[in-house]
Amino acid sequence: MADRVYPCDDSPPQTTEFKPPPPPPEEEEDRAHHPQSPTKLADPQSKKPGQPPPGTYVIQIPKDQVYRVPPPENAQRFERLSRGKPSRSRCCCCLCWFLSFLAAFLFILGLAAAILYLVFRPESPDYSIERVSISGFNLTSSGPISPAFNVTVRANNPNNKIGIYYEKGSSVNVYSDGVKMATGSLPVFYQDKNNVTVVVTSLKGTGIELTSGVRTALATGVSKGTVPFNLALRAPVKLKLGSVRTWKITVKVDCELTVDKLTASARIGSKSCDYGVDLW
Repeated sequence: MADRVYPCDDSPPQTTEFKPPPPPPEEEEDRAHHPQSPTKLADPQSKKPGQPPPGTYVIQIPKDQVYRVPPPENAQRFERLSRGKPSRSRCCCCLCWFLSFLAAFLFILGLAAAILYLVFRPESPDYSIERVSISGFNLTSSGPISPAFNVTVRANNPNNKIGIYYEKGSSVNVYSDGVKMATGSLPVFYQDKNNVTVVVTSLKGTGIELTSGVRTALATGVSKGTVPFNLALRAPVKLKLGSVRTWKITVKVDCELTVDKLTASARIGSKSCDYGVDLW
């Protein structure tokens, strides 16, 4: 059996190592003049800045599977949460529009009233009591009385371009010491411009109970020749402006007068009338 022959050199085989070729002399001179700082090894974690921290997961979903609207099971909740309180600016805008409309309406109304006043020059009519005829007063008896008055009313319309229609629903009442003695109404008629109309209206009372104080005051007034009465007249009228009639306007006349006796031949001693108008 032949013996095996081993190499004389027992040293382990040496590994060949690749060495880069030496740089040219110019680069060696540049390195000698401009020494470079030693390069740092890059942190392996710094190479992936978007990598999540340990213990978390990243789920990637295709774009076509991302919901653009909430799923049906969350639609009502999304609508409730997304519905905010009504904006205050909307309310302020509505209020500004309303105030602007109101101001414009009032301006137009005032302008129309001014034009009408300048065109027609309206004047207030005046009223007075011309004559009073009285009957039915029996002050010697303690029973109820049924007085009657015939009152002559003078109505003057001083307007040059306005006529007056006296409508139904008027009332004329006579009071003595707060007690209504008789009631009646004016006739329905038309009063032309620049016209004076005299109207006689009949007023009647039935079953009027007089207290002892009122009866005594009337008897005392008769003895002195100054029996006081109050007359209240309310008449709905319409004004005629050219060919146009206005809405109903209520004329109010309140008169205080005294008569010398409670008979048909009574004479008015003193009288004072106040009158006004209710436009609505």
